[in-house]
Order: sequence, then structure tokens, then C-alpha cells
Amino acid sequence: MPRIVWLLVVARAINRLGAFSLPFLTVLISDDFGASVTTAGLLSAAFGLATIPSRLAGGRLAGILGRRRTIVLGLTGCAVAQLAIAAAGSLVQVAIFAILLGLAFELYEPPSQAMIADAVGPAERVRAFSLLNAALAVAGTGAGLIAAAVGRWDLRWLFVVDALTCLACAVALRLALPADHPGRRPAAAAPGSGTGGVDAAAEGRGGPVRPWRDRALWAMFGCGTVFALVAMQVVMGLPLTLARRGLEPADAGLLFTASAVTVVAAQPALRLRRIAALSDPAALALGYALMALGLAGYALASSLPAFLVGTGLWSLGEVFVLGRVFGVVAALAPPHGSDRYLAAYGISWGVATTAAPITATQLLDRFGATTLWACTAALCLALAAAQPLLVAPLLGRHRPPGPLPEAAPGAPRLRGARAD
Repeated sequence: MPRIVWLLVVARAINRLGAFSLPFLTVLISDDFGASVTTAGLLSAAFGLATIPSRLAGGRLAGILGRRRTIVLGLTGCAVAQLAIAAAGSLVQVAIFAILLGLAFELYEPPSQAMIADAVGPAERVRAFSLLNAALAVAGTGAGLIAAAVGRWDLRWLFVVDALTCLACAVALRLALPADHPGRRPAAAAPGSGTGGVDAAAEGRGGPVRPWRDRALWAMFGCGTVFALVAMQVVMGLPLTLARRGLEPADAGLLFTASAVTVVAAQPALRLRRIAALSDPAALALGYALMALGLAGYALASSLPAFLVGTGLWSLGEVFVLGRVFGVVAALAPPHGSDRYLAAYGISWGVATTAAPITATQLLDRFGATTLWACTAALCLALAAAQPLLVAPLLGRHRPPGPLPEAAPGAPRLRGARAD
């Protein structure tokens, strides 16, 4: 991997080590300010809603200010907002600063993901994004341990420590990343080069990037939103399910650790010839099918070993999914439009963060744990079926306007398609 990929992966992992404060926002609101659980949940949902425009702004600002400046701005904004939450003296102040935190929270993601996508060739994007996913999984495990230690002292200190890691990450990336040249644009891709998407021709003339006019991106966004909803329902619903099955809810931490270990241990599998040779829709379908199998195991599990088996299966599926989706979205983008495309795709997580607390708890309360996980597994099966039926045809037709050369030597058949 190029140096810039390792730099962004390590910096993001360090930042993730400190990102343990958000799960405790509702606890802080309830304990320190006497708010009801409903009020605390609404404020957390407001934070989730604020991350949606934050993600879109990150894509736009990367093109206006430059990627490095946008990354530093987002990390610094998160630090300031979290310090303000730690020092807040009223519920109104916490609500304001929580929304401000959401508005800064996703600025980092589109430019950093675009830098990784642009630093490697299409054939290496799966490995690069899988490496990022593995680093985040390991750092997330460490974050839980730090939260357990610091949170016993004072919940407000969680936000202070989180803010300090954001500032440290901002300073390191400001010094290490290459300088911004937001006015400089890469040359347009040559016809038949296989790069770019439906707006590639316009981009070569300096035209605007319009990701939402791309039907292939809409297909990826729809599937990504369902996938993100599934992932967030696991976070929300697993501790509650353990309690209803007569197990210790804190064992969810053990299961999430097992998930992180699986994600790291499975990385070498991505280099296997048969796995690497899979087309993107086939690899995504395989990943979603494995996730469905693991989550169906949750519906039937009644012991911790059974939950561990289910966790290993859906985590393995997640490795195939997360390694591919960002590479596919980056490949759809025009030469200098990856920031906007990744930003558009990424708001799926904001939608899921807002919806999952409602869907998971309502299914659990009204129908029980078995129904919750059966429905979640069914969503994954639907995603697996959608890849060959819906996503593959759209990716195959994804090309800039105008006829393709019929017999250009060495030219790929599908423009914008990934060459595996």
C-alpha cells in the first residue's frame, strides 16, 4: 500500500480509539440533566440526522477548500463540539453542541476515502478499504476498553479524551498529508480508458459532478442504506437480545471483540485467487449471504457459543461487503468526482443511524428477539439477491454518453466497470 494509505489508516485508527463517547451521550443526558430516556433518544437521533448534511458538505468542501483542509476542519470541529459538551451546564447547551458535533462528524470521511481510492489502482481498492475496515475494528475494541476505564471516573471525561484524539489526529494529518491544490483538476480520461462514469465527459470539460443522476450510484446507495441499517441494528439489538435470552448483556462486548478479531483474521482471504477473481456483484452477494446466515443464527441462539458462531459468520460477510462497496463507488465516479460520489453514498449511514434505534427496539418490543433477527437476516438475503438482479446490470451499463469503439485493442468492454 502507498504511504498515504497507511498514513490515513493509522490516523483514522487513532481517532477511532478515542471515539467511545457517542454511545454514552444518552447516558450523560439522562444522568447529569435528569432527562427522560425518550428525550435522550431524540437528541441522539438529532445527532444522527445532522451527520447527513455533514457527509454531503465533506464532499463539496473537499473540492472547494481541498481535501487536507476539509479533513483538518472536520476533526477540529469534532474536538471543539465535544469539549463544549463536556463543559455544558444545561440540557439545551448539550442539545446544541450535539447537533454541531453531528454537523462536523462526517466532514472527514469523503476526502479521506477519496484519497485512499485515488492512491491505489482499481485492483487494489478492495485491499485498501479492507485494511481501513480492519484497523477500525481493532481500534473499536480498544476504544471499548478505554471507555470502560475512563467512564467509571466521569462520563464527561470521555468527551474530553475523544476531543484530544481528534486534535492529535488533525495536527498529524495537517503536517503529513500533501498540500491542497483545490483549483487543480486532473486531465480528462481518454475514451475507452475505463475510468469515470456518466458525467466523465462533462468533467473533462470542467462540468459539474451530479452523483444523484447516476442510476448505478442510486442502486449502491439503496443497498448501502439497508446494509447500514442491518449493521446498526446489530449494535442496538444485540445487548437487549442477550438479556432476553437470559445471558449477560455485557457479553455483547465480547461478541463485538470476536467480530473485530474475525475481520482482521479474514484479511488474507481477500488475496485468494478465487476470491479476488469474483466480480463485484458476486463478491457482494456472497458477503450478504454470509451475513444472513450469521444473523439467522442469532434468531435461534440461546447460548454464548451459539452467538459467537453467528457473530463470526456475519463478520466474515462484512469483510467481503465493506472491502468492495467503496471501491465500486469510487470506480463509478468521474476523474475528480470521487469525493462527491463517496459523500453521496455515505449518507446511507446517517439514515441508518437515525432509523436503527427505532426499528430495532420496536421489532424487539412488539414481536420478540427471534422476529428481530429473522427480519434482519431476510434483509441480507434480499441484498444478496439484488446484486445479480439489479446492481450488476446497472454497473454493466454505467458508461459516459456516446458510442464505444467496437474493436479498440485492449479497451475494456464496460466503461467504469471494475476489472477483477
